[in-house]
Amino acid sequence: MNNEIKMYGCMIDDFIDSVEDSITYKTAGPLMVVAGLMSDAQELMAYGDTERARQYLNKAKALLFREMRG
Repeated sequence: MNNEIKMYGCMIDDFIDSVEDSITYKTAGPLMVVAGLMSDAQELMAYGDTERARQYLNKAKALLFREMRG
């Protein structure tokens, strides 16, 4: 299995492209998307889905690091 799929559950560039097209990103900005991903991860953990929660946190970090780089 592709390492990127293991880490993020998808291809991260495709995910970031879709985020940049989202209404949340366009109106509230990337940090709100990061916050949403973290909230989703908390919800997944509450239901015991730690693997998907880990992937959501990795997506949040990837988006955050991308924004930090400019």
